[in-house]
Amino acid sequence: MDISVAGIAVQDGKLFVARRAEGGDMGGKWEFPGGKVEDGETCEQALVREFLEEFGAGADVRGQLAEAEFENKGRRRLLKAFEVKLFSRNFTLSEHTEWRWADCDEIEAMDFTPSDMKLLAGIKRHLESEK
Repeated sequence: MDISVAGIAVQDGKLFVARRAEGGDMGGKWEFPGGKVEDGETCEQALVREFLEEFGAGADVRGQLAEAEFENKGRRRLLKAFEVKLFSRNFTLSEHTEWRWADCDEIEAMDFTPSDMKLLAGIKRHLESEK
């Protein structure tokens, strides 16, 4: 099964989200940033690479928060969400048109990718356990 990763950065109870550029299946939708784990990469290495490629920002990957299975183009995939700490807020967007901090209620009302929405319940549980 192919594995993808999502980085969950938290600031003041809000989550870092970004809107994908138009084009492709999920163009224009909001997501938790991340991407596919390449051959020979760990999930953590993939997230560090994705944040550098997509935002020009370094990230420190912490523990896994949630995971969900989904299907894309007839292939089953596993999406794993990890907490990340961003080293910079000075982003250079390469694959997104905007970013923001949003709480879980806001995210539920946003046009979010279906696979990332499957992670939200697990992320909520984690945030509540941190209080």
